[in-house]
Amino acid sequence: MEPWVVSTGLIFIYLIATIVIGMLANRKGTANMEDFFLCGRQAGFIVLYLTVVATFHSAFAFLGSGGFFYTHGIGFWMAGTWTVLVGAITYTIGTRIWALGKKFGYITPADMIADFYESEAVRVIVAVVSVVFTLIYIQVQAQGLGYILSVATGDRIPFAWASLILLVVAAGYLVVGGLRAVYWTDVIQGVWMYIAVWAGSLVLTYKLFGGPVQLWRRLAAERPDLLTLPGPEGFFTPGMWVGMTIALSFGIIFQPHMMIRYFTAASDRTLKVLGATTPIYLMTLFIPAAFVGLGGALILPDLAQPDRVFPELLFRYAPAWLTGLILAGATAAAMSTLDSILHSNMTVLTRDVYQRYVAPNRSQKHYLAFGRWVVLVLLLLGWFLTVYNLDFLVTLVTLSGAGALQLMPAVLAVCYPARWRTTSAGVVSGIGAGLVTLYVTRVVVYQPFGMHEALWSLVINFAVMLTVSAFTRPPSDATVERIHGEVERFVYGD
Repeated sequence: MEPWVVSTGLIFIYLIATIVIGMLANRKGTANMEDFFLCGRQAGFIVLYLTVVATFHSAFAFLGSGGFFYTHGIGFWMAGTWTVLVGAITYTIGTRIWALGKKFGYITPADMIADFYESEAVRVIVAVVSVVFTLIYIQVQAQGLGYILSVATGDRIPFAWASLILLVVAAGYLVVGGLRAVYWTDVIQGVWMYIAVWAGSLVLTYKLFGGPVQLWRRLAAERPDLLTLPGPEGFFTPGMWVGMTIALSFGIIFQPHMMIRYFTAASDRTLKVLGATTPIYLMTLFIPAAFVGLGGALILPDLAQPDRVFPELLFRYAPAWLTGLILAGATAAAMSTLDSILHSNMTVLTRDVYQRYVAPNRSQKHYLAFGRWVVLVLLLLGWFLTVYNLDFLVTLVTLSGAGALQLMPAVLAVCYPARWRTTSAGVVSGIGAGLVTLYVTRVVVYQPFGMHEALWSLVINFAVMLTVSAFTRPPSDATVERIHGEVERFVYGD
C-alpha cells in the first residue's frame, strides 16, 4: 500500500471519529441557547483545560511556528512570554468575566460590555469587531488544513478542495452538537495534538541528526544566523517582540471564542487552576516546533512555503503510518480552533444581532436553527478567503489578535473598578481610532520606529478613549454599582 494512502486513510478515520462525537454530543444536549452556546455553564477543569489549550494552539502552533523557526530562528521562543501571560490573564481577568457572566447571564462579550456602557452602539461595534477579526482566524485554520491534507495525499487532493473538506467536517459536528460537541472533540484533539507534535519532532530529529544536541551542533556550524537575535532577516526587534507578545496574549484572549470559554466554567476555582497550569502546555509545545523548523532549515533549505516544513519532512522521512497519525494530530490542531471560532461567530451573530435587532421574542429552537445557518455561511466565506487571500500564518494570527486587542480597554474598564469612568462614546471612539491606526501602521506606514502595529493601535485606542470619556456622559451610577459592585463582591467577598 502506498504511503499516501496510509496517511490519508488515518486522517479520514480521525474525521469520521469527530463526526460520531458530534452526534453523541447532540444526544446529550438540550434545545436551549445556554446549553447549545455555553455547554450549560458546567465545564469542569479537564474538559475546559483541553479545549482552551487546543483552541489556543492551532494550525498556528503546528505549522506556523515551525515556519517561523525555519525563517527567523530561535527568536520565536519569544512565545514563552505570551503563553505565560495567557495564564495570568485567565487567573485574574478571566475569573472576573466568569463572575459577571454567572450573575447577569451574559452569553457573549458584547452582552457584558454593552450592559455596562448602556449602549446599543457599543454592542454592535463589539460584535462586528469580534466577527470580522476572527474571520481571519478561520482563514488561518482552513489554510493549515488545506496544507495538511494536500501534502498527505501528495497533492492528489488540491489545496482548495482539501481545505473545503475539512471545513465541512468541523462545521458539521458543530451544527449537530453545538459547544458540547466542540468541547468533546477538543478533549481528544488537545491530547492528540500534543503527543503528535512531540512524537513527530523527536522521530525526525533522531533520524536526521541523531538527536537534539547534534541538531544544535549542525546549526551552529552551518546556520549560526538562526541562533542569533534579531534573526537572519532582522525580524525579532524589541518593538516586534513586545507587540507580538501583547497581540498573541491579550489579543487572542479577548477574541470571542476565548472569552466565551470563561462563561462556560463550572466555578471560579476551575478558572484559577486553568490559569495556573495552561502555560505548561502552551510553552512546551514550542520546543518540538523548534526542532522541526530549525532542522527543516538544514534539510530542506529551499522550501517554497516554510509553513509546510513539518508535513514535508514527515512525508519524506517518516514511516507512512506515523506520518498519518501525526498529520491527523495536525488536523486536530487546526480543527480545534476552527470549530471554536465558527461557534463563537455563530453565537455573536445570533445573540447580538439577530435576536437583538432582527427577530426578538422568538423560540429557542428558532434561534438555534438560525445559528446553524450562520455556520454554513461562515464556512463558505472562510473558504473563499482561504483560496483567494493566502498569507503567512503567524502574520495572519497576529493581525487577528491585534484587531481583537481593540476590545481590551473596554473589557478592563468593566472588570476593574476605578475612580475615573470611561463612557460609551469613549469606547466607540477608541475602538475606531485603534482600528484606523492598525491599518495605517500595518499597510500605509509599516510599523513606524520599529514598533509593532498592535502597540501603536492599543496606545492610540487608550488615549482616545480616555480623552473622549472626559467630555461625555458615563454609565449611570446604578449600572456601575451593579456591575462593579458584583466584581468587588467576587474579589473581596460580601
